[in-house]
Amino acid sequence: MNKIFGKVFLWMALGLLITFITGYTVSLFPNMLMNIFGGIGYLILAILEIIVVIYLATRIFKMAPNTAKATFLLYSFISGLTFSSIFITYEVASIIYVFLIASFLFAIMGILGYKTKIDLSKIGTYFLIGLIGIIIMYFINIFIGSNTLDLFLSALCIILFLGITVHDIQKIKRLDSLNLPQDNLAIYGALELYLDFINIFIDLLRLFGRNND
Repeated sequence: MNKIFGKVFLWMALGLLITFITGYTVSLFPNMLMNIFGGIGYLILAILEIIVVIYLATRIFKMAPNTAKATFLLYSFISGLTFSSIFITYEVASIIYVFLIASFLFAIMGILGYKTKIDLSKIGTYFLIGLIGIIIMYFINIFIGSNTLDLFLSALCIILFLGITVHDIQKIKRLDSLNLPQDNLAIYGALELYLDFINIFIDLLRLFGRNND
């Protein structure tokens, strides 16, 4: 496998580790949970999370490598703060089980994306359109409150992000041929795949996770 992917998956794994450890640690402290999910704490974190990921995604190749790495780790930490809710909502054993399923599916799509000879660059727009459509439907369902629609959208989202994973793996492979700065490309790839994995994991958890009693 390309040398760049060793760096990409290492940073992705580190990002996921920070997110999950942060989320689990926060879930153990009721006062911290109250600060995050009470009042406007969660809204502030959500807005900060969006700002950081947009800043990182749009400026990553203009950053110094260490700045890109630090920003990615910061994003992983902020995500972990908001991620703490899953450790309250779902059983830990269920979270681990779903994580393993997500990892297995992600690995299959990753291999497919690396090995396929089909040019997937042109279908990225369709994935974006599909994602926008799903987001709109999620927003509509806030007012409808349909559990069936929510489950359907989660299943659709899993399929979409599995496809996006294949696309992103191939994109990283293609970008590596352009002689971009390796450290910056590694963080870019890690961010893309981190987001893919998190979305697959969360929607699998919605479908198969067992709630805490």
